[in-house]
Amino acid sequence: MMVPSRHDLSLNGNLPQESLRQYRKISKTGRHDSNVHHRSDQARKMKTFMTGQGNGMEHGDWDRLSEEGLVSLVQLKTLPRHVAIIMDGNGRWAMGRGLPRVAGHREGVLSVREAIKVCRELGISALTLYAFSLENWKRPPKEIALLMDLFCEYFQSECEYFLREQIRFHAIGRLALLPQPIQTMISELQEQSKGYDQLTVTLALSYGARSEIVDAIKRLLHDVPRDPGSEGMISEEMFAQYLDTWNLPDPDLLIRTSGESRVSNFLLWQIAYAELYFTRTLWPDFRRRDLLLALLDYQRRERRLGGLDGTIDSLPPSFPQSSYFSVFHKERRHETTVPHISKAGVPPQNLPRPLSLASWLD
Repeated sequence: MMVPSRHDLSLNGNLPQESLRQYRKISKTGRHDSNVHHRSDQARKMKTFMTGQGNGMEHGDWDRLSEEGLVSLVQLKTLPRHVAIIMDGNGRWAMGRGLPRVAGHREGVLSVREAIKVCRELGISALTLYAFSLENWKRPPKEIALLMDLFCEYFQSECEYFLREQIRFHAIGRLALLPQPIQTMISELQEQSKGYDQLTVTLALSYGARSEIVDAIKRLLHDVPRDPGSEGMISEEMFAQYLDTWNLPDPDLLIRTSGESRVSNFLLWQIAYAELYFTRTLWPDFRRRDLLLALLDYQRRERRLGGLDGTIDSLPPSFPQSSYFSVFHKERRHETTVPHISKAGVPPQNLPRPLSLASWLD
């Protein structure tokens, strides 16, 4: 009788009954025939599949799994709360096919839809996509015009989907630099979806992390009294409230496509403890399978976050990885509050309040 292979996995991670009996026999006796060591190794691999523990597998193993097999290995309890993606490679994808660059951007929209769908299905609470940087304004005017037209088309076509799936939309960056029709569509979609709390999709448009930090400092200096000793009032948690992402948890996982290994002025403050994942896949080719591989790679990593035992469970309740969300410690949750700080866009009546997902996204 053959030991079941990884291709025997079904969508829910179960094995055929005959394969399951075979695995149990091998794991108890340590042998199935004269080749004891080989069969024991097979039993160990089967245990990895059955328990969904990706740490015992290499990427070569994952590459041979079907999408259903990859889904069965995802551990929902250890998924990142916030995934951020630098969507790179649209132009190279198009040029490699002899197409205009805008064709790569249009194909990339399909990858955006796929990423949103996967995050919605798996229960990931936040997805942030780097769509257009401040530096992108230096591109040829014709390409910029085509990109702005594409953004308009995207908002017109995807608004219904966001509302139907109860996805909250958010945009960050120097939005005043965008054409007025795009600003209007952003405002309307943000207003219509503000009550949803299952998934928040954030588009970084006309965004740069350094400019975000400078803008945050300006707002902070405006609010903090310029008295001797007032600098003691400023903390990391307080400063984070002045960033564009004040209502989001810090990213746990940052993905960049196209083979580049840099963060390109994206969420520099927020990704201090994020896991970085770089893939050679160009963004238009980055679909469901590729995102699942990135999530599995994240789950096999040991996140120390400055500690020694490699567990988030060791973090103190006040750990500032996420200034606005509770830090979950397995089956328990610690909540804290922040002092009242006036800031444009933050309703004063909502502060102080418990820093949990439900309370900050209402």
